[in-house]
Amino acid sequence: MTAKPAFDLLFRNAATRAAASPVDIGISDGRIAAIAPRLACETVEIDLGGRLALPGFVDTHIHLDKAFLLGRCGHDHKSLGDAIRAVSAMKRDFTVEDVYARGARVIERAIVAGTTRMRTHVEIDPRIGLRGFAAVKALKRDYAWALDLSLCVFPQEGLNNDPGAEELLIAAMRDGGEVIGGCPYADTDPNAHIARIFDLAQEFDVDVDLHLDFDLDPSWWHLEEVCRQTERRNYHGRVAIGHATKLSALPPERLKAATARLAASGVAVTVLPATDLYLMGRDATHNAPRGLTAAHRLVADGVLCSVATNNVQNPFTPFGDASLVRMANLYANAAHAGINEFDACLDLVTDLPARLMNLRDYGIAVGNPADIVVLDTDSGPNAIAELPDVLMGFKRGRKVFERQRPTLFRP
Repeated sequence: MTAKPAFDLLFRNAATRAAASPVDIGISDGRIAAIAPRLACETVEIDLGGRLALPGFVDTHIHLDKAFLLGRCGHDHKSLGDAIRAVSAMKRDFTVEDVYARGARVIERAIVAGTTRMRTHVEIDPRIGLRGFAAVKALKRDYAWALDLSLCVFPQEGLNNDPGAEELLIAAMRDGGEVIGGCPYADTDPNAHIARIFDLAQEFDVDVDLHLDFDLDPSWWHLEEVCRQTERRNYHGRVAIGHATKLSALPPERLKAATARLAASGVAVTVLPATDLYLMGRDATHNAPRGLTAAHRLVADGVLCSVATNNVQNPFTPFGDASLVRMANLYANAAHAGINEFDACLDLVTDLPARLMNLRDYGIAVGNPADIVVLDTDSGPNAIAELPDVLMGFKRGRKVFERQRPTLFRP
């Protein structure tokens, strides 16, 4: 007599993106132990009734340290520079407790929206010092039960032009920084900024994630220098650039060449729809450009891409709820994605950002952590089309939240 497998938890009738029909998913010791139809086991069962199970959303680019700042400053920011200056003035007064409280609000919203992995960009400079970093390190520790948080430290307001920033950046890397970022367009010497960030990345053996080319003037850019440094340092697959809105302003032949350059050098692109749409094209009197790079089309041509949150309710983006299914839907609308491209849009907040972050244990597969979220729909395309509720989430097999389906009270 064959013994039944032992599971701690069993999902029945789960729709997945890999299977043509619903399957059962067995969980043991916090990991996925089996995936098959009609698994035999006596344990705690949750019948998903054909609803979609995903391995959780992955947010590659968010700013926890400067979220929820609306009301602290007048909101009349008509450009990226205005937004940077507004936050710069405020962050001198940020405390560890303040950053922690605002970051926690974002993380809790992200958790109940189905996010299980996240990379936060943390500003390091003489105005904020290491206070924001200390707060986000505490958030990483305190929310590890529901979300894996990776810390990318970067100088938002430049490096060569900001005495003391580099020393603080190095201190943060020595104290737990996991990725290093940069903001070349804020520096008086952008190429030197890029080179120094790569120097530090190699010194600490970490990946690079840069804010880059965030405007609509295609007559100049820093993309080529980033690709050149990536190849020179043998950093293929370890570099990402965020925003890259200049790509949206390129004519077809130049875009084709830029796409080939990114693909060849292994530089990934993160598109940030809410911020990119909000800040780009604001000086247009009519027929305003979208400023949104078509990530899913870059993917089709060999470039690794993701779609992410960026900012939540601050001068850069005065709205947001940290929901990546909503962000993917917004992206699909603005990028004119067709129905046959909806699956590709869902990839941009799941499998592809996991690859961008070099996560080796992501996905609904035997042996991986049981990080699973359940959506109130039955397929990947419908996750984009319907904006369904995220009904429940599990981290390493433990339930971390549940949302009740609404009930209609008919007369």
